[in-house]
Amino acid sequence: MPVNKSELIDQVAEKAGLSKADAGRALDAVLDSVTAALKRGDSVNLVGFGSFSVKARAARTGLNPRTKEAIEIPASNNPAFKAGKALKDAVN
Repeated sequence: MPVNKSELIDQVAEKAGLSKADAGRALDAVLDSVTAALKRGDSVNLVGFGSFSVKARAARTGLNPRTKEAIEIPASNNPAFKAGKALKDAVN
C-alpha cells in the first residue's frame, strides 16, 4: 500500500517529535532542495539511502500506437534514483 505525502508527514512528525505543520515544512524544504539541485544539473547523495541524479535521454523515433505512424520524440532530461546499500539491505 503506497504512502502518500500527508501520511509521510504524519510519520515524520511522530518520529522527530515535531508538529505536523513543522514536519510538512521540513519535508517541503527537503523536496525543494533536491529539485533545485537536480535543476542545476547537480546530483544529491544521501549516504546509505541513495542518490538522485539527472539522466539525459537522446531524441528518438517512436511509434504512435493508435495510428502506427512514426513520430519524433524530443531529447529530455529525466530524474533518476539509485538506492544505496543500506536501503537495499533494509528492503531485503
